[in-house]
Amino acid sequence: MRLLLTNDDGIDSIFLHELARALLAAGHELAVVAPASEQSWVGAAKSRHRPVPAGPADRGLGCPTWIVGGTPSDCVNIALAHLLPKTFRPEGVVSGINMGLNASLGFILASGTVSGAWEGALHGLPAIAFSQDMTAGIYERLKADGDRPDEALHAILKISAAHAARLATGLLPATPPQRFLVHNVNFPLPCRADSPVRRTVPAQVVVPGLFSPAADDGTHQLVFRLGEDLSPAGLATDRAALAAGCISHTVLDYTKLGA
Repeated sequence: MRLLLTNDDGIDSIFLHELARALLAAGHELAVVAPASEQSWVGAAKSRHRPVPAGPADRGLGCPTWIVGGTPSDCVNIALAHLLPKTFRPEGVVSGINMGLNASLGFILASGTVSGAWEGALHGLPAIAFSQDMTAGIYERLKADGDRPDEALHAILKISAAHAARLATGLLPATPPQRFLVHNVNFPLPCRADSPVRRTVPAQVVVPGLFSPAADDGTHQLVFRLGEDLSPAGLATDRAALAAGCISHTVLDYTKLGA
């Protein structure tokens, strides 16, 4: 397939690069259009009140690549309307791999990764988002090391990327266009070559108190929390699948939001 790839961690994320390599190795034609800098937790925001720069880049990915100075939604919207050549008409949009999970209602709706895929669905294209679960400690070390994973995490990432390429190859062609749905896939930690895929629903998680008390200057700082899972017992949730070491596959069908 001809695929447009974006993310919310930025153009230089190794998680994006490994997914690009895996998709190319699986035989897909690929164009990468990603944010210039990290755009986590921006949801489906679009840059309304400022000009958005965009231009070609070379990150050694072996496919056409552009950088956009905006959100994941900006990336997909500008790419489809202005950046991609007429000879490259995407048949699907892929977003990720995100550094950290995007599981549960409290995280999915805030996710720039999921929203990058959703922007593809808004254009009538099959879309899929990929995220890699990790502990708070691993995430903090990753950030301290400039988003460069250590050897163990990089090995897990390569396995997750291989799963992602396989899942994209199967799910996107089977998804009819103009369906307004997004496949949301989360990989467990660790992800193994034989990690099973489980069909799930978003966990019902509340995430209150995400900001610190006011500092002396009156500002508040985001404090990451996983939230409280209020899901009914026995519900096959994305969080439960990850905890069991399984790959979570949730179909976000936006046509059923009013049902």
